[in-house]
Amino acid sequence: MTTTDTHCPYCSLQCGMRLRTVPPGAAVPVEVVERPGFPVNLGALCGKGRSAAALLDRVARLTAPLVRDRRGGELRETSWDEALDRSAAGLSRAAELYGRDAVGVFGGGGLTNEKAYSLGKFARVALRTANIDYNGRFCMSSAAAAHRQAFGIDRGLPFPMADIARTGCVILVGANPAETMPPALRYFRELRENGGRLIVVDPRRTRTAELADLHLQPPPGTDLALALGLLHLVVADGRLDKDFIEERTTGFEAARACAMAHWPERVERLTGVPVAQLREAAGMFADAETGMVLTARGPEQQSKGTDTVSAWINLCLATGKAGRRYSGYGCLTGQGNGQGGREHGQKADQLPGYRSIEDPAARAHVAAVWGVDPRELPRSGRSAYELLDCLGQEGGVRALLLMGSNPVVSAPRAGHIAERLRNLDFLVVSDLVLSETAELADVVLPSAQWAEETGTTTNLEGRVILRQRAVPAPPGVRGDLAVLSGLARRLGVEQGFSEDPEQVFEELRRASAGGQADYSGISYARIRREDGVFWPCPAGGSDGAPHPGTPRLFLDRFATPDGRARFAAVSHRPAAEQPDADYPLFLTTGRVVSQYQSGAQTRRVPELNRAAPGPFVELHPRLAHRLGVAEGELLAVTSRRGRAVAPARVTESIRPDTVFMPFHWGGAGRANSLTNPALDPTSRMPEFKVCAVRVERAGSERAGAERAGSEI
Repeated sequence: MTTTDTHCPYCSLQCGMRLRTVPPGAAVPVEVVERPGFPVNLGALCGKGRSAAALLDRVARLTAPLVRDRRGGELRETSWDEALDRSAAGLSRAAELYGRDAVGVFGGGGLTNEKAYSLGKFARVALRTANIDYNGRFCMSSAAAAHRQAFGIDRGLPFPMADIARTGCVILVGANPAETMPPALRYFRELRENGGRLIVVDPRRTRTAELADLHLQPPPGTDLALALGLLHLVVADGRLDKDFIEERTTGFEAARACAMAHWPERVERLTGVPVAQLREAAGMFADAETGMVLTARGPEQQSKGTDTVSAWINLCLATGKAGRRYSGYGCLTGQGNGQGGREHGQKADQLPGYRSIEDPAARAHVAAVWGVDPRELPRSGRSAYELLDCLGQEGGVRALLLMGSNPVVSAPRAGHIAERLRNLDFLVVSDLVLSETAELADVVLPSAQWAEETGTTTNLEGRVILRQRAVPAPPGVRGDLAVLSGLARRLGVEQGFSEDPEQVFEELRRASAGGQADYSGISYARIRREDGVFWPCPAGGSDGAPHPGTPRLFLDRFATPDGRARFAAVSHRPAAEQPDADYPLFLTTGRVVSQYQSGAQTRRVPELNRAAPGPFVELHPRLAHRLGVAEGELLAVTSRRGRAVAPARVTESIRPDTVFMPFHWGGAGRANSLTNPALDPTSRMPEFKVCAVRVERAGSERAGAERAGSEI
């Protein structure tokens, strides 16, 4: 038996694990064992990580390409040559009939850095389309936009995870690591053991909130008012760090003026958080010697998500809790390579190294690495939801290459997006499994899994790590780099798309050199030697010494032109959709511990399905009593966009005016049939986390299931 050091295929912690081969004849070729030396998780794994090898079972996955001979016909197995020929022909036909931008590319936050880089290059060089984006736009884009506005650079955490345990106070906003990244919970427990304080902001009393010194429970969509109210109290009570504000920031007076319009009694009316709790939270955070604010999807997935995150950053800056050890603002990135996936060209407006595609110098640098004329590179394209919404429409995208994403389940207003996908002239999907989106495709390409190929990802700390191949892929399965190489050749681009991930990474290093996300000083050998390297890490200087990497950002200066952090002048505004007489309740959505994202992978693991077998509607006992429903009875949840049916889960942990649904399932219980695609004007993030719904007893299980998930 042999063992291979690698990393979990799921969340942004990218926990270290070892894969040990098992004797021939077993259902899966490897088993997961602990890797105690990796610094992020020190061997600890959640149920998803421990059971990750089950995804390698041939029963759970695609093992041959599939094609559809006619629209409405059945998918059938075929050869790779036929599948790639059809794919190239379908993409080319759309470009010839409607123009290059009628071809689109949609990527995923689970793709390795090498794949994300190659996918962006494929869109711009082989297809020459502007229309590429990825599902990470649905996850971290508001935090990324606010981070760049305030600090000049976007890295989820500007410090290692271990620093959390050593700070004085953490405000955790709209995050539930107890379920979304369980191995991270030890840092918050250690924080408490070390005498630090934990404040949790969440409409639900989650397992994470149960650990808190103080739980603030506002309704969805009011996090911005809450942050402004806390800053008001810091100002009014004389708790500002005036020296820090003077020496290391700009824009405070405008931000202060906005905050002063959010006095405690007004914020209590907006958020339902009592003034006494507001004062307690403001004092607890401001008086701590060091402190952090960490956000997740709760405040970010809003039509004002960028402003909301900016308001929490303002609180850090006003109290001097940024740009020093054990302090700062951070985003708990969600997807496995959500950080790296947004750095190297998968986004509509971006080139490798976190460069802007509109910047002439950036275009010239990357074009030189790619061996093309910078004038041939497309400009910015549509953001993720806007790209999906234009599918099959006049002037929109008519053929789509989709890699590692499942928008039929994960996109807002999902019934509408499913219909848009059906309207395409041509759809090719590359994925591990036959997802709900792949079921609509004209061509389905079976891709290799994380244990079957090598590649880098970048975790939420900005630590670039290496997943290493432990076993070969089954016959009939290819890696995504091979797919892109094969398609590029068929589109007339013979060179520039290597199938070797290390060669691709070497090119990525050159393309990123000098950019904000500079990987030029990182190599596979160095990652193996150091258990990961923090970016930015430029190539060594004239003295030949390697750059050490950057575990902690901003200790000397911020990454803005003048080196100062920027306050943002933001004010509260309501969510795009508020409860009314027809839709009187808030809906918020999220994850459960035993499923992941759209569930395309985890719903195929028996152990995880036993723990979390299906969707549910979480509601308060008072609401359940008013509706006359008991635990387990079917509820119909309806918004202006769709309808979903799932069993009731009655609990006092949620506000009486709010219901919660997990979003891991399609079909009858698809939560994203309901969600609102209203977009943040800066980040183009849809408002997943708050919309107005009505809830009623389903007439019967059969009737409810037949009506569920339909588009209204």
